[in-house]
Amino acid sequence: MPIRILAVLSVAALAIGQWFIWSYAPLEETMGVVQKIFYIHMPLAWWALISFFVVFVASIRHLVKRDSASDILAGAAAELGVLMSGLALISGSIWGRAAWNVWWTWDPRLTTTLIMWFVYAGYLVLRGSGMGGERRAMVSAVLGVVAFLDVPLVFYSARIWRSVHPAVLASQGGGMEPEMWHAVLVNLVAFGLLWLTLLLARNANGLAEERARALMLSR
Repeated sequence: MPIRILAVLSVAALAIGQWFIWSYAPLEETMGVVQKIFYIHMPLAWWALISFFVVFVASIRHLVKRDSASDILAGAAAELGVLMSGLALISGSIWGRAAWNVWWTWDPRLTTTLIMWFVYAGYLVLRGSGMGGERRAMVSAVLGVVAFLDVPLVFYSARIWRSVHPAVLASQGGGMEPEMWHAVLVNLVAFGLLWLTLLLARNANGLAEERARALMLSR
């Protein structure tokens, strides 16, 4: 499917998602309108984790096949993952201010997510370093595989350690009406379309840069 069509679909889906958030989903009794951050915060967090899974798979593929396409895909996915996990941390801190009356607390879910963000931000710094092309790709692939160890920890942190994270309580069914879950699913799909659009666009841009670099070297 052409990227332009995906972009139009993602914009339409995001608009529909906003209607579900502000008009369809009822107000949560305890937190009120602030709880609606959940419908943006959760999709951002989920698609960030999926981005890092793509980094993991693409990095393994590069280690096996040594192809530049896998390295470019890993880089594109990492950029999206860092962006979305960063936005998830920001939206989560706003939500936490209303839920806990503080902007930040060292809750297991928050702490492991912050560590994950720093790890993948470091991954992007490595990719942007002056290290040689193939050597940089190999080192980045190894880090892309090792860094993924923190992703399951983020997901299971609330179960391993006691957590009062609002999203955890919501996912366990606390105060969530069926209409709220409908809004969650619609926005998961909407952000998924946006994620796919951005991933394909950034990957295509990376492939074009690689072709241009190869042409310059061949002259």
